[in-house]
Amino acid sequence: MESKGQKLTKKDYFKTSLRSYFLQNGFNYTTYQGVSYLNVIMPALRKIYKNDEDKLKETAIANLEFYNTNPHMLPFITNIQLAMYEDDQEIEDVRSIKMALMGPLAGIGDSIAQFGLAPLFSTIFAGLALDGLGFAPMGYWFAMLISMFIIKVLMGHLGYKLGTGAIKTLSAKIGKISEAASIVGVTVISALATSFVKAKIAIEYATTVTVGDEVGEKIVSIQEVLDKIMPNLLPVIVTCVVFYLLKNKKWNTYQLLLLLFAVGILASVTGILA
Repeated sequence: MESKGQKLTKKDYFKTSLRSYFLQNGFNYTTYQGVSYLNVIMPALRKIYKNDEDKLKETAIANLEFYNTNPHMLPFITNIQLAMYEDDQEIEDVRSIKMALMGPLAGIGDSIAQFGLAPLFSTIFAGLALDGLGFAPMGYWFAMLISMFIIKVLMGHLGYKLGTGAIKTLSAKIGKISEAASIVGVTVISALATSFVKAKIAIEYATTVTVGDEVGEKIVSIQEVLDKIMPNLLPVIVTCVVFYLLKNKKWNTYQLLLLLFAVGILASVTGILA
């Protein structure tokens, strides 16, 4: 049996951190950053599995799935992931950690870049521009580029240190860590589903009610009845159906979009959904 490939060096981890600049290059509506994510880590994977072509293919295919996170936080994720691959951790365990980090780091990265550094530097350099300093627009551009570069390198270093330093120590418990990460991921996805999936039944009917000696009509909303039974029940059902089609029927994003568009338009025209 062929031996495993070479061990990754600090230089390899640093190169992978820099390759995070390519994350948006292969963006598509099927896997979002999935193709580019594989492109970012592919050189390191080739080195790890230099003498195991089957394992390289298996790992590559596993990293072609849907992914969407902040590019500046990506080096933290990739370097932890590569350290786990180097330590021969199971692909599914590595995937759980990878997916669990996607949402939280996306939120942190977006907050730092869009709501922290960008307003700060725009305020500073806008003031300089109003004072007549011609370099101010370019100064803003350079300040953002340098800041983002520092964040990428720092995140890559933290991921490398955490990955190489802690993986071996925690290797016996990596299954439990993976399970916990999966729970976090499912919790986040569930919260997103109930918050962003919009589906409300528009059907209402009138019923006769008697209050004392007075007889009148009351409009009953099916949606209000469902909300009393279980709030956001319909969005959960839609999410479960989509998951079933993806997982069991192997539908792609375009098929799901066509189905949802068709059902949404038809249900809206017929007055079933609001």
